[in-house]
Amino acid sequence: MARLSIRTGLFILSALVIPSLLAGQAAEPPEPASPDQRIGGPPAPVAPEVVTRDDQGNATVRATRIATPIEIDGNLDEALYRDVPAIGDFVQVLPEDGAPATERTEAWIAFDDENIYVGGRVWESHPESEWVANEMRRDANQLTQNDSFGVAFDTFFDKRNGVFFYVNPLGTRSDIQYTNEGNPNRDWAPIWEARTGRFEGGWTAEFRIPFKSLRYRSGGDQLWGIQIRRAIRHQSEWAYLTRIPRSVTGGGSNGASAVMRISRWGVLTGLETPPAGRTIEVKPYGISSLQTNRTVTPAINNDAQADAGLDVKIGVTESLFADLTVNTDFAQVEVDEQQVNLTRFEISFPEKREFFLEGRDIYQFAISTASAGGGGGGGGGNAPNLFFSRRIGLESGKLIPIRAGARVTGKLGAFDVGALSMRTAENEGLGVEATNFNVLRLRRDVLSRGSIGALFTQRSQSRVAEGSNETYGLDGNLSFRSDFFVSGYYAETRTSGLTTDDESYRGTFSYNGDLFGGSFAYLRVGDNFNPEVGFVRRRAFRESMANARFSPRPRSDLVRRLSFQLGTDYIENDSTRQVESRVHQVSAQLEFVSSESLDLSFSDTYELLDSNFRIADGTILPPGRYSFRDVTAGFSLGAQRRFSGNLSVQHGSFYSGNKTTVALRGGRLNASTRLIVEPSLSFNWVDLPQGSFRNDLAVTRVTYSFTPEMFLSGLLQYNSANNTLSSNLRLRWEYRPGSELFIVYTDAHDIDVLDRFSELSNRGLTIKLNYLMRL
Repeated sequence: MARLSIRTGLFILSALVIPSLLAGQAAEPPEPASPDQRIGGPPAPVAPEVVTRDDQGNATVRATRIATPIEIDGNLDEALYRDVPAIGDFVQVLPEDGAPATERTEAWIAFDDENIYVGGRVWESHPESEWVANEMRRDANQLTQNDSFGVAFDTFFDKRNGVFFYVNPLGTRSDIQYTNEGNPNRDWAPIWEARTGRFEGGWTAEFRIPFKSLRYRSGGDQLWGIQIRRAIRHQSEWAYLTRIPRSVTGGGSNGASAVMRISRWGVLTGLETPPAGRTIEVKPYGISSLQTNRTVTPAINNDAQADAGLDVKIGVTESLFADLTVNTDFAQVEVDEQQVNLTRFEISFPEKREFFLEGRDIYQFAISTASAGGGGGGGGGNAPNLFFSRRIGLESGKLIPIRAGARVTGKLGAFDVGALSMRTAENEGLGVEATNFNVLRLRRDVLSRGSIGALFTQRSQSRVAEGSNETYGLDGNLSFRSDFFVSGYYAETRTSGLTTDDESYRGTFSYNGDLFGGSFAYLRVGDNFNPEVGFVRRRAFRESMANARFSPRPRSDLVRRLSFQLGTDYIENDSTRQVESRVHQVSAQLEFVSSESLDLSFSDTYELLDSNFRIADGTILPPGRYSFRDVTAGFSLGAQRRFSGNLSVQHGSFYSGNKTTVALRGGRLNASTRLIVEPSLSFNWVDLPQGSFRNDLAVTRVTYSFTPEMFLSGLLQYNSANNTLSSNLRLRWEYRPGSELFIVYTDAHDIDVLDRFSELSNRGLTIKLNYLMRL
């Protein structure tokens, strides 16, 4: 009966959206007749004014049409900047909630028949030597820790979804997609231009964003959401066009996440757009490689190959796009960063392949808006991931060629739609047959900030049984007021021979206030729950989790916030209800005004082993009940520093013995604005009655940026667990917008040899060139 109900729910949701697909557009609710009612805030500015505000912190902005295109050089010397008033009066989120920004910022929004233009004059009372500008790579995470200026647009004016463009003083660009007030997709890579400059009182920025790079509804009477953000990292200050409550940071001290509260953005009026969404992008590629692999039989030595492929993007409707790929290749992707795993369960690695990264937010299942900033969390820990794209084209860490694939993503009225189909080749050596992977995702907006959705995945050749494997899921997320969230899902799988106990479900309740926070979640995963296009860490268990947080902000010139947390996590066997794992944790964090933080935590852990656990080569833990406790202390240097990172020390009992871990995570040395060194180190000493061992992992990335469009990056990794030393060198050059050249060198050495320092395992050199054509 449960399976019938979930399929019925999937059918009903499909029935709601498919007629809209066939009609080419989704039905929309009637709009209020009054323009001011549609705006829902301050009335539209009347020329020459460009912004109106109300006493609630809302703003309405008027875009200015220009007759002559702006030259993007960062100089702000066009007539627009002389003749049109600037948008100003920004409001802090942090550190002083609702206070005026301490530094002056001026912004302009203009457009012509093809582009949107954004100008910013960013005033600074501090000398440039105190600014934080230490990143030149496009879309690097570090950019959120730099001084920056940016603009965001809600192009469908649904107060849920948006795109964000920003730069630092060096002119380094970043762009992000947001879905349902969260789920940031930093791998979205539209075509746009930006340049920065200097003036006596600070720095300037100019953007040109082609309408072709955006998705929006057609029609001359446009209303968009708009947000403008200024980050002053050397003062730990975040200021916005409209007032956003500090609570959206989830009790944190990083105001970057506040931009995701799209329902609090301003309104952009006066914009006139060209017809939307019918563009075609064609991106062919050519590749040549030279490969050596001595781990296979027969060994491969200097094997030369050449190949070609094609990616095509087609605008089906104004907001629905189709992507086609033939002979897909991901040789340019950086290799995985290795991880230390001293648990009994498999760990997952993040997706890095471009085809699966674009639009990935649509396929995310059971993602709650309860995380900091209103989105992006959920799905972590032991909760299954029903669509894990690394199952496509990868098997046991080995590449499986992708012959072809197609994807449709977009928005139809209140619906988010995603459909994906991929075909992979067979691999006799790995015992993998040619396989089709199919995914369908539908999600509908409900209430002001909620959604309900359905997900279907299929693998035509199951890895554990004859025939196909299928997964069906329903999920929902609701938000009440601004800080209370409810989310949950129910899912089932179908695999030949696994006909019972094949379901999973979860419910989560959370409150994310600035002073107080807390959550409760209950999760069940059946013994035969088998989503083969997903990732399941463990099966046959029930998990109950709860935590509470108290985060006062003392009036101090030294301390910005204190945070105290209590948490508990119980995992029981699904059939016997016997406790298999339990963790109680107490933690405290002290955040300084300077952005440094000090962390202390105590954990009390219980593990039940019902079989031997091989924790390391030659070291096996026997079945039994194990209780152990540990203490962790950590100190984080602010990411705006020349050297930053988190140094932690953990010590305590571990199963039947003891463990000490010293780690440096997220390390970063800004040797210059162009040269960055990012070390991560983990040293683990484990002493058990069954045997003692040491596990060391060193991962270091070195990047030199020639320009924001060209960089050379090297990833060097040493892992004592498997005695390997590997390197991955990548040169990336975006020689024209959307077109790239990659030169990639990889090698791996076995260093566990008797008569020499190391022995080559594999080596490869690849050159790949692609070229984007917009039709």
